[in-house]
Amino acid sequence: MNVPSDSMVADESGLRWRNDFATLPPSFFTRLQPTPLPDPYWVGRSDAAAQQLGLDPDWFASAEALEVLTGNALLPGMDPLASVYSGHQFGVWAGQLGDGRAIMLGQTETGYEMQLKGCGMTPYSRMGDGRAVLRSSIREFLCSEAMHSLGIPTTRALCVTGSDARVRREEIETAAVVTRTAPSFIRFGHFEHFWANDRLDELRALADFVIDRFYPECRLTERFGCNAYAAFLEAVSERTAALMAQWQAVGFCHGVMNTDNMSILGLTIDYGPFQFLDGFNPRHICNHSDTGGRYAYNQQPNVAYWNLYCLGQGLLPLIGDKEVAVAALQSYQTVFPREFEGRMRAKLGLPDAQDSDRQLIEGLLTVLLKEQTDWTIFWRRLSQHRAGANVQTVRDLFVDPTGIDAWLVSFSARHASVSPALAADLMCKSNPKFVLRNHLGQQAIESAQRKDNAGVATLLTLLETPFEEHPGFDDYAGFPPDWASSIEISCSS
Repeated sequence: MNVPSDSMVADESGLRWRNDFATLPPSFFTRLQPTPLPDPYWVGRSDAAAQQLGLDPDWFASAEALEVLTGNALLPGMDPLASVYSGHQFGVWAGQLGDGRAIMLGQTETGYEMQLKGCGMTPYSRMGDGRAVLRSSIREFLCSEAMHSLGIPTTRALCVTGSDARVRREEIETAAVVTRTAPSFIRFGHFEHFWANDRLDELRALADFVIDRFYPECRLTERFGCNAYAAFLEAVSERTAALMAQWQAVGFCHGVMNTDNMSILGLTIDYGPFQFLDGFNPRHICNHSDTGGRYAYNQQPNVAYWNLYCLGQGLLPLIGDKEVAVAALQSYQTVFPREFEGRMRAKLGLPDAQDSDRQLIEGLLTVLLKEQTDWTIFWRRLSQHRAGANVQTVRDLFVDPTGIDAWLVSFSARHASVSPALAADLMCKSNPKFVLRNHLGQQAIESAQRKDNAGVATLLTLLETPFEEHPGFDDYAGFPPDWASSIEISCSS
C-alpha cells in the first residue's frame, strides 16, 4: 500500500488533502491503513458528488481511482484514521463503539471529509469483520444521493466498488466499499463518549473543534448568558428539528436512530434499514430488528428529541447548569412543528400560511391513513391535478372516495386566492415522482450481484432528478409489487 506524504499536496485526483480531525488529541482516533480487497471493480459512481468535491473526472474514471476508493492504495497527503465514540442503541447505553468498518482518508480543500466504509477491521470493530456487503453498500450509495437531490441534508456517496471476496452475514455474500463524503462525520456519540468516561478536557476540545469550524456564531451569542456551549446545543437542536421535518414530509424512515447515528451537523447519516413509505402508515417499522417499534415512522421526531437530550447530558459539564441545558433544547419543540407545517404547505402548493392550514393537513392525513394510500404517488398525482390533470387520477387512489372528495372541496377553497401556476410549480418541486423504494433497490442489487450494474446507473439518474417526469420510466414511479412487502431489512444490512 502506498504511504501518505505531507498534507495539502496536490495529487492525481486534482485534490489537496489535510485532516483537521487528526489535530485533536490521540485519544480521539487510531491511525491505520485500510485492508485491501482483491480484484475490485466499479459498481456505481456519482459524477455529481465528484464535481462537488472538485475531483478530476479523468482520474475518477481511472484504474488508480478504483484502487484508492477500494482501500488498496493511498494518495499523497491522505492520513487515514478511525474515530472512537460511544452511544445509546435502542435506548440502552452501549458503551464504547467507534468506526468499526469505516476509515477516514482525509479532508479535501473543498472542506469535505472522505471516508471508506467496508475497508476492513479497526480497533472499534468489536465482533465485526470490518467489511460491508454489496447489497447494503448499493442501498447507501443510492439513498445518499437521492436524499441530497431531494434537498435533505445528508452525507453523500461518491461511489461503490465491489469485490468477489466473501463476507458472512445471514449467508455468504460478496464485499463492497462505499466512499462517503461530508463536512464532518462527528456524531452525538462522540460527545457522549468523553462525557461517559469523565474526560472533560477532551470533551471541551471536541466542542471547541466543532463550534469553531461549524458553529462560529455560537461564540458571539448573548443567549444563555453568552454561554457558547448552550448556544451550540440549541443550534444542533434546531438543525435536527428541521431535518426531522424533512424526513416526515417526504415519508423517509431511518430505521436506526441511535445516538451514534445522529450527526452533529444535522445530516442524515448511516443508511442501514431505511425505507421510504409505500402506503401511509404512521406506525410503519422499516427495521426488521426493531421488534418494539422504537424507530417507527411516527416516533422519529420524539426519538430525535430524546437523542438531543442525551447530547445535552453529554455537554452539561461544559454548559454548567442543567436548567440552561434544558432551555437550550426547547427550541426543538418550536422548530419541528413550524418546519413540518412549512414543508406540508409547500406540498399542498400554499406559499403563505393561514390558521386553517393545520386542520387541512391533519384532515388529509386522516384520509390517507384510512386506506393507507401510497404516500409518494398521492402527492405526485395531487400536484399533477393542480397543474391541470383530471382530479379522477387522485380519486382513483381510494376504494371509497368519500373522504378525499370532501377534503378536495376544502383544498380547492384554500387555493381560491393562490395563483394556479405558482401552486402547481411549488407542488411539483416539493413532491417527487421518484424515491428509492425498497423493491427498486432490491432489483438493482440483484442485477449487480450478477455483475450487471445498469440498474444501479438507471436508478441513480432518476434519483438525481426526482422531480422531473423522465418519460419512459413510469414503471419506476409506480405502485410497489406485492412481493415488496416481504422484503426484510435489518441492522445487519
